[in-house]
Amino acid sequence: MFDTMTLTKVAAGLCGAWLILLLGKWVAEETYHVAGHGEQAYVIEVAEAEGGGEEEEQVDIAALVAEADVDKGATVFRKCTACHKLDGSDGVGPHLNGVVGRDIASVGGFSYSGALQEKEGAWTPENLSGFLEKPSSWAAGTSMGFAGLNKVEDRANVIAYLQSTGG
Repeated sequence: MFDTMTLTKVAAGLCGAWLILLLGKWVAEETYHVAGHGEQAYVIEVAEAEGGGEEEEQVDIAALVAEADVDKGATVFRKCTACHKLDGSDGVGPHLNGVVGRDIASVGGFSYSGALQEKEGAWTPENLSGFLEKPSSWAAGTSMGFAGLNKVEDRANVIAYLQSTGG
């Protein structure tokens, strides 16, 4: 089937390819070797930021909601209308008619994710703000694919708007 010369050529080709691979790997490791840099020659000392990130936690969301702009909340709420309705009917997400003060995962007939079913309590302004900031962090494993509202003012405006729609 194969003569000796063909078998020798195939073996030499495989060995040559292996050699090129090993040499290429060696050159790449020598060229891009990260661990061999040694000690840093000049270090810039930076004072630790005291209270970094705590400002957001100390914000009184209830006070912000009381002062919020309902019209701006209606504008921001347009992002939510792709999945949520205010008329009492469910869409991709549960209806948000009367959501402020309602128990979490309590809309009858809607299939909530396990992450929200495990949460207890009501949709207080604080809970809504935490959820709207980043749903996947507040309720890890939620099926809500919304990235969140970074600005606390936007969250307060949306919550004020949801309160104004009643239920």
